[in-house]
Amino acid sequence: MRTVVAAVIERSDRRLLIGQRRRNDTSPLKWEFPGGKVESGETPGQALSRELKEELGAAIQKCVPIGRVVHQYAETPEELEILFFAAAIAEGELIPRRFEKIAWALPKELGDYDFLAANAGLVANLATGKIKPGEILEEA
Repeated sequence: MRTVVAAVIERSDRRLLIGQRRRNDTSPLKWEFPGGKVESGETPGQALSRELKEELGAAIQKCVPIGRVVHQYAETPEELEILFFAAAIAEGELIPRRFEKIAWALPKELGDYDFLAANAGLVANLATGKIKPGEILEEA
């Protein structure tokens, strides 16, 4: 099983950062939360920090686990363990290096985007307010 990490980043206006996969990626043009594979020898937190730097030029300040999903996509034989984190990043311009584009969406708007299947449960919990990343980070 391969482990992947993903960051749910909430701005002060409650909007969440999402990224659209590139046209030539697997699951082209699907939306997801930024993140990626945990490399050998890395902790999930280290992987998240590295991935956010590589994908967006963002520096992570704090992260707290908020969910875990095991998912298998039809096109890959390997199961994925996806660890979701509420994350705070340093102020600054985000550069979508690995995305077709990025967007800031209100939780209730997430259903308007075509997300990867593995994100469905988290998207539903964010959209209904069951998970509030900003509050989780404040309490941690």
